[in-house]
Amino acid sequence: MTSSSAALSALAPYGWDDAWADAFTPYEAEGLLPGRVIRVDRGQCDVVTPGGVLRADTAFVTPHDPLRVVCTGDWVAVEPGGNPRYVRAYLPRRTSFVRSTSSKRSEGQILAANVDHAVIAVSLAVELDLGRVERFLALAWESGAQPVVVLTKADLVPDPVTLAHLVQDVETSAPGVPVLTVSALHGDGLDTLVALVGSGTSVLLGQSGAGKSTLANALVGEDVMDVRAARDVDGKGRHTTTTRNLLALPSGGVLIDTPGLRGVGLFDAGGGVGQVFAEIGELAERCRFHDCSHESEPGCAVRTAVEDGELPVRRLESYRKLMRENQWIVAKTDARLRSEIKKDWKRKGAQGRAAMEAKRGRWS
Repeated sequence: MTSSSAALSALAPYGWDDAWADAFTPYEAEGLLPGRVIRVDRGQCDVVTPGGVLRADTAFVTPHDPLRVVCTGDWVAVEPGGNPRYVRAYLPRRTSFVRSTSSKRSEGQILAANVDHAVIAVSLAVELDLGRVERFLALAWESGAQPVVVLTKADLVPDPVTLAHLVQDVETSAPGVPVLTVSALHGDGLDTLVALVGSGTSVLLGQSGAGKSTLANALVGEDVMDVRAARDVDGKGRHTTTTRNLLALPSGGVLIDTPGLRGVGLFDAGGGVGQVFAEIGELAERCRFHDCSHESEPGCAVRTAVEDGELPVRRLESYRKLMRENQWIVAKTDARLRSEIKKDWKRKGAQGRAAMEAKRGRWS
């Protein structure tokens, strides 16, 4: 058996295929081993290779750009020996899930690489935050992965009518996205989710207390993740997952479990926001002005849809919020865009003052 066929056989459960093998060819000639990163921790990573799991240092491929650091899900070329052993390179990513950092600098943080499905866990133990769901969806669509929303702890909503209304609310906020209800505690709804994530790589996302660790254990079929109870007051829990871990699923596919995300900032996700709010984009095509901001311009089809009850006002407000946030993040590194934003603010301010003066003139 050749080294390439051996790698394909050993790494196939983790997603290795002929395309990855072709991309690895230059590194194979150097005597390096192919592998997939299953965990990263303080400059070190665990890599599953044809010969087993190896511990390697990532310092050799740690650039100044935080989006180019080695992360969970990467396919890498690792040294066969050495103390310390180093990851020499990672293969070009097919997809990458990125959010903005909590710092004031315009930086992104990569959460997972080479992901096919983004599983967004949302707890039914607390009131639904549809705006947060839309935020997660924007990041998922921007990553290139197919999102799916999983409403966890469905056993806490025993009334089927109430549950159906909750599902409908999420479906309205997630056009084109499967919405599943699951009770990992009782196993309800798991079959559908297992079938969906049974091929490719899935990343599990959500806030602390959303039931991600319980869901991961149910999918893996054993208690691989620590589980702690969420607070009754707000449904939140402590971070039971502190690193991103890649786990092979017994039914096929792999799962990347992530720590609970308190902050989910957008990072250059304009395309993702547009996909989440596709109906607003379609309405905007009927606006009188092609650059309509849907604020006060005449002939705005979006505002007309809100007034007619066709578009929920909450959706428009959420869209505006995410677009402003994303525009500001992008503008931090784009001086020309910053200047355009400031001009736009001044223009809108002048329009507002002119409108107020006109009203005063009518009142006097």
